Amino acid sequence: MLRTPILLLSASLLLCFGLPADAQSFTPKSIQFKGVPEYSDQDLMAAAGIEKGKAITAADINGELQRLLDSGLFAHATFAYSGGNLVFTIEPSPELYSLRLDNLPLTPGKELDDALHRHLPLYHGQLPFDGGLTEQVRQTLEEMLAAKGIKATVAALPFTDQKQVKVTAINFVVTAPPVRMGEIHLEGVSPEMQAKVKAVADRARKINYNTENAVNNIEHAFTAFYADEGYAAAIVHVEQAGNSVADSEAIEIPFNVTVMQGQHYTLGAIHLPSGELLTVAEINNAAGVKSNALEKMSIKQGVTLRTALQYVSGECKSKGYMDCAVTPHPEYDDANSIVNYKFEVQTGPIYTMGKLTIENTADDLRAAMLAAWKLPLGAVFSEKALHDYYYNQGNTPLGRTFASAKCTYKLATNIETHIVDVSLRLERMQ
Repeated sequence: MLRTPILLLSASLLLCFGLPADAQSFTPKSIQFKGVPEYSDQDLMAAAGIEKGKAITAADINGELQRLLDSGLFAHATFAYSGGNLVFTIEPSPELYSLRLDNLPLTPGKELDDALHRHLPLYHGQLPFDGGLTEQVRQTLEEMLAAKGIKATVAALPFTDQKQVKVTAINFVVTAPPVRMGEIHLEGVSPEMQAKVKAVADRARKINYNTENAVNNIEHAFTAFYADEGYAAAIVHVEQAGNSVADSEAIEIPFNVTVMQGQHYTLGAIHLPSGELLTVAEINNAAGVKSNALEKMSIKQGVTLRTALQYVSGECKSKGYMDCAVTPHPEYDDANSIVNYKFEVQTGPIYTMGKLTIENTADDLRAAMLAAWKLPLGAVFSEKALHDYYYNQGNTPLGRTFASAKCTYKLATNIETHIVDVSLRLERMQ
């Protein structure tokens, strides 16, 4: 995007000096900035290279304004000089994005933002799609890693929110060397659980390191494991353990995991918001577990609970509530070692059917697939309808085609319009 500064030299300046604009030198008594109150005058002066009490020319101001525009934060800038007062009027860029760390071994938040601001006065948490400030932040992040003994290449890439289907952040990624999960040090694990928990830690180390989600991913892995084993009240605390370990091969991030195991429980009742009970039989039926096989199987508590959550969430989504959130609230009966759950359901808005796209098929097959589609534009969207569409065609030509192919679909949900666009795709089975 080409950004051209609009520079206005006031008539009073011309009358006062009577010289060509580029040659006029003057020392302003005061310097002010208007139009961008989120930036202090001091920060803008530092970024532009303006010094109070120093004689300047219109050509100097031209260059100073260009430095501000080159940051990418501003769309236009003008100045006026009158009565010894130099006033800059600046228009901010309409498209700025937040900073996101993908796999950098740094801690996002106020401390990092303050450090970036000290290096770059114009950094206030917002970045242009391109432009000087984004590149300056990229270079500064590399320097911060180097100060920690980590030599890494950092790239700045646009981050697209899949639900909003638009760029929402500038994503900073270490492209070399690879960033991995390091050693996981365990505390509070009972002797009888040591071998099983070590296996969980080994699996967790295979998860890709992500700056924002690494702690939550590890915590979820251990909490889910303990819930499956019947320790529904187990508390897991995860934190990064000291400095990263870096060499030419990889950057490894170590973690400490502390477990408070708590009491062992069996699963009791699950209460829905309506007050009805969700029975174990209904849960097992939703999970595809045959009733005559129940006695031969050991259904773990955590697995059963997750299946119940998926069942309730699926029922909501079949009614168009694509953003529904189901939260289980445990109620512990310590005397009898039983945990019951009450489900809280936040449905959100109803979504409707949008555009249907059929990919990777011949024209005659596409026509047959379109003819069989039963969810018209504007109808309440149901993800269950997609399953029925692919697998309930019976012994028809289209049903036989689906049975011999890999059937997939993609959903593009628009959180502003509450419309779901659907893409269907068939691929050869390997």
